[in-house]
Amino acid sequence: MRLGIFSDIHANYEALSAVLEVMRHESIDEYHCLGDVVGYGGSPNECASIVRDVARYTILGNHDAAVAGRMDYSYYYEAAREALDKHAEILSAANTAWLKGLPYSERVEEASVDLCHGSPVRLEEFDYIFAPEQARECLPMFDEMAHLTLIGHSHLCKVFELTRTEAIELPANDVKLDPDKKYIVSVGSVGQPRDYDNRASFVIFDSENKQLSFRRIEYDIESAAQKVLNCKLERNFAHRLYIGV
Repeated sequence: MRLGIFSDIHANYEALSAVLEVMRHESIDEYHCLGDVVGYGGSPNECASIVRDVARYTILGNHDAAVAGRMDYSYYYEAAREALDKHAEILSAANTAWLKGLPYSERVEEASVDLCHGSPVRLEEFDYIFAPEQARECLPMFDEMAHLTLIGHSHLCKVFELTRTEAIELPANDVKLDPDKKYIVSVGSVGQPRDYDNRASFVIFDSENKQLSFRRIEYDIESAAQKVLNCKLERNFAHRLYIGV
């Protein structure tokens, strides 16, 4: 089974369209989204409708939870709050209802893959995993974890290899999974990468060969940025798309 995994679209229609176009030529059996379909960008309805249509599982992200009224986001900085308020205002009733029903995690049993937005340790708190010490918090769950846990949230491409006693970071390159170890992989962001590479990021996982591949793809950043400005959102949400932060 070949899984196409993507996360953190953040209402960036151009990036999402480019990613899905590439994956259509990759013999993907199932698509899965790890959350944050909305927030920051200019196309929340378009992105929500597309993901609803293509993904077998979509996981609740923190921005999705905020827009759906499932969490308190009053502590977010002002520009982020304003974007979430705007998206809550303009989302269709169907898309809002869909966000309200999204799960915090799912398991793809036939591929031994767990899906969640942030750390699996405290799902509703949306904790980050971007360093080995954070991955080590998952060690008490080792026996319950699937062979591969796929996450988003940090907007970074990261690979952590776990044994029962240790978690180490590997280069974020293509990875052949060791059957005796477990893995946590952060798949990066479709719509707002933050590793100074402005290309959209996604992952393909071949469960039969236990092979995971990171992919990056260019998209029409100018159009995506202009939609942010047209929505009268924070200008920096448009500018950061160009530099990948």
